[in-house]
Amino acid sequence: MESGPAIFTGVVFALFGGGLLGWTAVRVRQRQPVAQGVNPVASATLATLVAVAALTLGTWCFTRL
Repeated sequence: MESGPAIFTGVVFALFGGGLLGWTAVRVRQRQPVAQGVNPVASATLATLVAVAALTLGTWCFTRL
């Protein structure tokens, strides 16, 4: 019964992290800003770190099954 919330949370984190990482990669590849009015290198770095953290949390949730 407790595996349901872990699966749901893991999927949410994995989808968010994967989507953010993919979106950031496309924006950087096209040389477009990741965030308006912010240093491009800093915003791309922060977005990548948040995406990796979300993917890590999703993986951690899946290991708790």
